[in-house]
Amino acid sequence: MPHHFSRTWSASHPASLQALARSFRHRDYRLFFLGQFISLIGTWMQQVAQSWLVYRLTGSSLSLGLVGFAGQFPVFVLAIFGGVIADRLDRRSVLVGTQAASLIQAALLAWLTLAGIIQVWEVMALAAMLGAVNAVDIPTRQSFVVEMVGKEDLHNAIALNSSMFNSARILGPSVAGAILAVVGEGWCFAVNAASYLAVILCLLRMGVPHRKPQQVAGSLLEHLREGFAYAWRTREVRTVLFLIAVGSLTSISYIVLMPVFAEEVLHSGPGGLGGLMAATGCGSLLAALLLAIRSEARGVGRIAYFCMLGFGAGMILFAQSQRFWLSAVLLVPVGFCLIASMASANTLLQTLCPDNLRGRVMALYSMMFMGMGPFGALAAGSMAHLWGAPATVTACGVVCILVLGLSGRRLLEL
Repeated sequence: MPHHFSRTWSASHPASLQALARSFRHRDYRLFFLGQFISLIGTWMQQVAQSWLVYRLTGSSLSLGLVGFAGQFPVFVLAIFGGVIADRLDRRSVLVGTQAASLIQAALLAWLTLAGIIQVWEVMALAAMLGAVNAVDIPTRQSFVVEMVGKEDLHNAIALNSSMFNSARILGPSVAGAILAVVGEGWCFAVNAASYLAVILCLLRMGVPHRKPQQVAGSLLEHLREGFAYAWRTREVRTVLFLIAVGSLTSISYIVLMPVFAEEVLHSGPGGLGGLMAATGCGSLLAALLLAIRSEARGVGRIAYFCMLGFGAGMILFAQSQRFWLSAVLLVPVGFCLIASMASANTLLQTLCPDNLRGRVMALYSMMFMGMGPFGALAAGSMAHLWGAPATVTACGVVCILVLGLSGRRLLEL
């Protein structure tokens, strides 16, 4: 961007720039953002490389679905326990532990792949290991944000987290595609392992006071029951969780089957796979930045609802494409609508829930967002094995539109 244009834009949009970056006033959030951004680039590299590795070893869309199931099912089963941990223990210390465990998982995957002895069952086992770590990491990380920025900047920080996630979603797959074409999957896993060091270092340098372990009355099961009861009796929370579940079940289909589209439908190879993932990330990043500029949470229920309907329509159009450039273009609005909907739903939940239940509510968010994914991944892999990837993604788009069109209108009232 030319200097004079950048200066003119900044001068004419000072309020937008200030609104976009207001969470960066907090030093701890700046450290968090930096460490997570570096790590997420590695995470996306690993996701693309893992999908390509499984498809290279098996040539089976069903195997892709099984690995996706193994990686996300532990979140569905264990996330609520992770939420209790997030509510009871020091969240920063918990995050240091989860990042160290993720480093070990990526290092094992890199070693087995570089040694040339990796098998699909080992990929599944390591994916399940990472899923168990994420069951604790995700609700802890989501509920830790408010400790860094306070409630006044929470909406902005959630949107910036989405922008960070999706910036990495652009860079990671692009780098992974290049590395896959030259030296193979193992080095993508090795880079991801090294990236966790950045997160751990940034977490250790934070000044957030350590939370003392909470002295709480009641057993673990009573605390689990309290979290479920709150979510069920609070209509707004229940409605938002339903939208997230529908989005997760249907969206996982095109993500899991992306290697099939790249290789069999579009004939573009690993470089094309990285390009398709990056195109999705571009739309997602745009959505996150626009949400970050918003100064309040009002109206995010309508955003979540209509963007999820747009996401379903985008998937249907993507599944019909036979040309790489058109598929990449269509994935931009697909990524935009999905992240706009999911980030808005996250904001609604964090705005609605009380502090003492935040970890457990975000655990339920994790269960719906990632925990429902394995069932969608398994269904998508099985359906694609029988009917093909385009028909499967089309069906998921239709289901998304019909279910939300018939039962998701309560979001308009939030």
